[in-house]
Amino acid sequence: MRAGVIAVSFTLIGLLTPLQAAEDTVLLHVEGDVKTPLALTAEDLAKMPRTTASMVRDGENAEYEGVLLYDILLKAFDVPPGKGLPGDMRISYVLVTARDGFQALFALPEILPAFAGARVMIADKRNGGPLLPYQRPLQMIAPQDKAQGRSPFSVIKVELVRLQPARQSSAGASSTKP
Repeated sequence: MRAGVIAVSFTLIGLLTPLQAAEDTVLLHVEGDVKTPLALTAEDLAKMPRTTASMVRDGENAEYEGVLLYDILLKAFDVPPGKGLPGDMRISYVLVTARDGFQALFALPEILPAFAGARVMIADKRNGGPLLPYQRPLQMIAPQDKAQGRSPFSVIKVELVRLQPARQSSAGASSTKP
């Protein structure tokens, strides 16, 4: 009898291990010009402030749930929710990359609540359940966009890129007057 209990225990442990591994799998990398690069798991995203947004795609309305891209950037700068990103970051852009290499670009002010206030989010749920298989693990949702060109699915990376100040050349520094 004891051998049977041990065999069942090992079988259950074997079944639980893949579930635990799936929860620990990194779904999203946040990198670039951030204070703290992130490797976010499903558990990490579930603990962050959640929001919803509706989007019509191919004539079907769907309700998505996830985390605002702005809140993910706050985490990458170790800034508590409700506070703002460092002021010098306003001359930056966010590049979102999908598994197949597709990229979507956002000027940072587009997602700042105090500026444009777009509610761009990284979704992990659709209509109260998981995303569709082709959308997983995450989908960028830009509900303010009329065309969904900046709502890629299978998102794996968010990169913050700081623009460099314009350089004046000595030849082009003077203006001509008529």
